[in-house]
Amino acid sequence: MSDPAAQITLLDSLTEISAAEWDAMAAPEQTSGRPEDPFTTHRFLLALETSGSTGKGTGWLPKPLILQQNGKPSAALPMFVKTHSQGEYIFDHSWADAYSRAGGQYYPKLQVAAPFTPVPGRRFLGPDAFRKPLASAAVALTEGNGLSSLHITFCTPEEARDLAGHETLLHRITHQYHWQNNGYASYEDFLSDLSSRKRKALRKERQSATSAGLTIRALTGDAIEPQHWDAFWAFYQDTGARKWGRPYLTRTAFDALHATMRQDMLLVLAFDGERPIAGALNFIGRSALYGRYWGAIEDHPALHFELCYHQAIDWAIAHGLQRVEAGAQGDHKLARGYLPVETHSLHYITDPGFRRAVADYLTQESRAVTEEIAALASYGPFRQS
Repeated sequence: MSDPAAQITLLDSLTEISAAEWDAMAAPEQTSGRPEDPFTTHRFLLALETSGSTGKGTGWLPKPLILQQNGKPSAALPMFVKTHSQGEYIFDHSWADAYSRAGGQYYPKLQVAAPFTPVPGRRFLGPDAFRKPLASAAVALTEGNGLSSLHITFCTPEEARDLAGHETLLHRITHQYHWQNNGYASYEDFLSDLSSRKRKALRKERQSATSAGLTIRALTGDAIEPQHWDAFWAFYQDTGARKWGRPYLTRTAFDALHATMRQDMLLVLAFDGERPIAGALNFIGRSALYGRYWGAIEDHPALHFELCYHQAIDWAIAHGLQRVEAGAQGDHKLARGYLPVETHSLHYITDPGFRRAVADYLTQESRAVTEEIAALASYGPFRQS
């Protein structure tokens, strides 16, 4: 590194750095309120690690990378050694397959990410001036350890623009769906921006979701009790088993998250009498509500849409949040007012030939994504001006 006072340190656990030191890099703004998002905070990453959701045997081995100046942590990467591509949501399975068919070993690889969390946010923690030194250090670790690749997923657009091409990092553009709060005073105010047909459809959908006499409660902080997590674990297991083969988070993870992050979580539950039968878990940021997990033990028409999308909009409006980020995939979000937005990632491929092939693919993919976003947005529910 060019600064002789700077040193790169690779940790084996987040327990090796204090919450105060880590969060001074990850979320300095939380000294005056909430962090922009909680997913790179010490408490979130440590809860995953101590609960066994990340760590040995999970395919997510923590290797936090710290840049120190004069012995003091100044910048960091939330980095992991990955032995599979699960829980990332920027899909590189076809790359892994092609690399393997060419005789290479794709895993393990290095991943800079918030595990199991397709939320765009800062990945280069600390002052912007340290982005390139951190990226160079991560590339050097990839090369020096014989790894196939480095992946920095769901970084900010600013990080992507700043670092695309640095150390031959490749820039990938994908998309997901976000709802924007245009100064709405209520859900009905939001509906007034929609076409008449879409407005009627959503009103009918919301009525249908509770037509069986279900009650919906939005809980946060101390209002979330242990029995609520017991119920949600059953919902989450069902969804995880169907989507991923097994749930990413352990049961202990919800207890660990509750202990340090219950003020950062919104749990929306549907009750049949006093029995919870479905739920959606969101995390609360400074400007946005982040939809994360959903599950149910009973099928009810439109209940998924109500808990995951409409209730999130209600809560965001009531609490003055600027947007709701509903996670990866799902064109069905369009009809509920969630429009496509670009998301960004950076990738380093060790093998020069494979790197060129991936670069060519990403150029074509980016054009297609840009065209797809424009096409999808035109199918949104909003009135055409």
